[in-house]
Amino acid sequence: MKKIIVIILVCLGGFSAEAQTLETFFTQADSFFKTYVKNGRVAYSEIKKEPSTLNEVLKTAEGISVSKTDAKNYKAFWINAYNLSVIKGLVDNYPTNSPLNDKGFFDKTKYNLAGKKITLNSIENDLLRAQFKDARFHFVLVCGAVGCPPLINKAYLPSTLEAQLQKQATLAINGDYFIKVNNKKKQVKGSKILEWYKEDFVANGQTEIDYLNRFRTIKIPTDFKLSYFEYNWNINKQ
Repeated sequence: MKKIIVIILVCLGGFSAEAQTLETFFTQADSFFKTYVKNGRVAYSEIKKEPSTLNEVLKTAEGISVSKTDAKNYKAFWINAYNLSVIKGLVDNYPTNSPLNDKGFFDKTKYNLAGKKITLNSIENDLLRAQFKDARFHFVLVCGAVGCPPLINKAYLPSTLEAQLQKQATLAINGDYFIKVNNKKKQVKGSKILEWYKEDFVANGQTEIDYLNRFRTIKIPTDFKLSYFEYNWNINKQ
């Protein structure tokens, strides 16, 4: 009986340690974003001078354990881990004008996160998009360029994640950086994200305009022609 109790206590201790580590990560990430992000832009030069805060949160991220069965913690962790790793990649190469200036930035460079050595593309495509089929990821994963969604100055948290995903999608689709509507010409010009990840936006038989109208305050007529404008790959620095 004593052995059983000891085993239970050890297991509970393990779960508690994991929870504390994850909570530490979210706290550190939140503090980092609040310090170095403003109006969607990142203070890369400041982080370059003093990288210890970024390195600390990424060090915490190495030892995290998350499972997709715990979807809220899993998604929140990997969204933040992606955004932090993008910043890390840009800081390591700073000064730079674009993430594309570093060959393999998205598909070769690997980061130590949650017990994995993983690329940015793998986080986005394998761990998030393939698992959850939610196009709203495209409004919270920030690739370090001006054409990306703006980076918010707080962490994505499991308790607020659904509201945050919905808010960022709504802001993007009702603003003018992601789509531009020309009523006179009956045209919609969209971010290249809509083209690159079209399969995410046309799931279940809908069109891209159908998807956009799920979030639009002023709906786009379904007969409008959709095209795409060039992506701005300039770094999103302050």
